[in-house]
Amino acid sequence: MNIQEKPKIIAIVGPTASGKTTLSISLAKKYHGEIVSADSRQIYRGMDIGTAKSPIAERENIPHHLLDIKDPNDEYTAADYKHDAIAAIEDVLKNKRLPVLVGGTGLYIDAVLDNLEIPKIKADPELRATIEKDIAENGLVAVFKKLVDLDPDAAYVVDPKNPRRIVRALEVAILTGEPFTAQRKKNEPLFSALKIGIDLPSEILHERIDRRIDLMLQDGIVTEVENLIKRYGKTCAAFDAIGYREIVDYLDGKISLEQATDIIKHNTWHYAKRQMTWFRKDKNIRWIAKPEEAGKMVEEFLINN
Repeated sequence: MNIQEKPKIIAIVGPTASGKTTLSISLAKKYHGEIVSADSRQIYRGMDIGTAKSPIAERENIPHHLLDIKDPNDEYTAADYKHDAIAAIEDVLKNKRLPVLVGGTGLYIDAVLDNLEIPKIKADPELRATIEKDIAENGLVAVFKKLVDLDPDAAYVVDPKNPRRIVRALEVAILTGEPFTAQRKKNEPLFSALKIGIDLPSEILHERIDRRIDLMLQDGIVTEVENLIKRYGKTCAAFDAIGYREIVDYLDGKISLEQATDIIKHNTWHYAKRQMTWFRKDKNIRWIAKPEEAGKMVEEFLINN
């Protein structure tokens, strides 16, 4: 089957706060689509405000898939996501609707559209304990540097302030003898995809990120985190996400709410830059600066391919 004969799918990518959700809902509404989320945090139930999950009332009655499918203390891998996303896309196609894959988790997007073969490397408790001891003795920055020395591309993929991600990436690299980011093999694509990336001027994106964080505080992210802690405790992996770990530190009395807010803004901005570095490597992404540019691309794709 050549690429023209494969089922068509639209993908909307870009950094956090760039407007992916609004654009995806607009396109899904216009072209009879359904949205498949590619966000590694929006999969979790109860993590709504801190992940900027679109409220049900704002989804324009468009079906959304892969939101709220796991509890924050559940393990969930890129391989799990690939399996679930492909199943969701196939269900959308069976309903003769257009799948719209949308999110900022680059590995999730690539897992689906590049049909990545993702090796399942089992955890090694002894090795993990050694790495965690290294972090405790020498600090997260030093251990992250060890990871980047082994795997330079990890600097664009792994959050340098997320100890669980760093431990896992080092664990995989050490156990396999290969860089964590080189473990994924591309296979024949399953879909014919139009990839649209949102590229905003940095000053506008920065302003949007700051405004989003301010709104999260107004909307009650502190209460959200308090409720999650009561239900799941403070140590679940999902709390390593930006926005949650800083509020946990605030609730623990380590920092003020003002400091937490500033740190969230700083960390989110650097996360957005890492997202763009990841997506820029994909030469098949067609970049837009304004949402209205996407409509013509989609029409041409659906008609001519």
